Amino acid sequence: MSAACLAIGAAVLALAQPSFTLDWTHSVERVAWVETWTVDGGALRLDRSALRGSGAGMEPGPEARLRDGWWVSDGGQRVPELLLAASGATGAGWRLCADGTCREIGETRGAPIRIAPCDDTRSARPATVPE
Repeated sequence: MSAACLAIGAAVLALAQPSFTLDWTHSVERVAWVETWTVDGGALRLDRSALRGSGAGMEPGPEARLRDGWWVSDGGQRVPELLLAASGATGAGWRLCADGTCREIGETRGAPIRIAPCDDTRSARPATVPE
């Protein structure tokens, strides 16, 4: 399996494995949310999502199963990138975990954070995401 990388804002994160998780707490409903993603060629593939409860705009889909208090759904959706709004008003950002290491991103107000597979030119540069 070839190495994968993610472009996160202006930084590049090299991945030993192509999968990563994003987790956060919904700003209004205060419901925990976890998504597992895989870098799949030039796209990101959602493998699984889980939310601990439901609320306005966060209803579990008809295929979701309740497991230990979490509504779990299989993914399958492919997207070219993720754009995470960083309002600074939620009290926290997102936690991105990959290769056994987690990093907080978007915890302060700023421009949206873009997460996307690296193109060939970015993946060739040695850069890391600040911890």
